[in-house]
Amino acid sequence: MPRAKYGAARHRKKVRLFKAAKGYRGARSKLWRTAKEAVMRGRANAYRDRRQKKRNFRSLWVMRLNAACRERGINYSCFIAGLTRASVIVNRKVMSQIAIEDPAGFDALVEVAKANQPAKSAA
Repeated sequence: MPRAKYGAARHRKKVRLFKAAKGYRGARSKLWRTAKEAVMRGRANAYRDRRQKKRNFRSLWVMRLNAACRERGINYSCFIAGLTRASVIVNRKVMSQIAIEDPAGFDALVEVAKANQPAKSAA
């Protein structure tokens, strides 16, 4: 009879892995090797996507701000430049919520940005 190596520890390891693979479809939740690969890949994707989520949301806020700004006759970069020159410190998430929920408040921000535009140089 072969010698048992890592008996209880190996069992705990398998239980932990199969618990992590629970809900996966087919062999990915039943077979050791495929479950191990699926869990490793899933964890790698989760790690990567926690960072990508932040980028995606910022991109969404910028798109919303650009659309709201263009409706009011200014583009996004000029809007941000004007607010920066006016020392208005509001982040893009909050500004995008203001644009959606409080159009009058966003109009006021646009006016501040337009008033603080850098002078156009004649080429």
